[in-house]
Amino acid sequence: MKPDMFRQPVTILVGLGFPTEVHTVMDAYRHLADRPASSRDTAHSIALKACQAALRGEIEAETARGLFAAFAEKHDLLAPETDVIAASRRGHDKEPHVR
Repeated sequence: MKPDMFRQPVTILVGLGFPTEVHTVMDAYRHLADRPASSRDTAHSIALKACQAALRGEIEAETARGLFAAFAEKHDLLAPETDVIAASRRGHDKEPHVR
């Protein structure tokens, strides 16, 4: 496993709400670097600095992953877990259809 790989990807929503998986510190760094200036806050700064430190080998990739995920959660960028979506769809299939 590459030193900047996450054990599990962070799935975020991009563009018009399309999910994408972030697998590495470099991927997370790129997403943070591409954020518009208007959405850069303290959480952004901390996550960006953590990614830079992880890329230099100063901190673990999982530490940067956690801070990136926290940034994504704060800004409502985390995609819903697919098993939760599947479970909710299965529940809808059991409801009676009204005509």
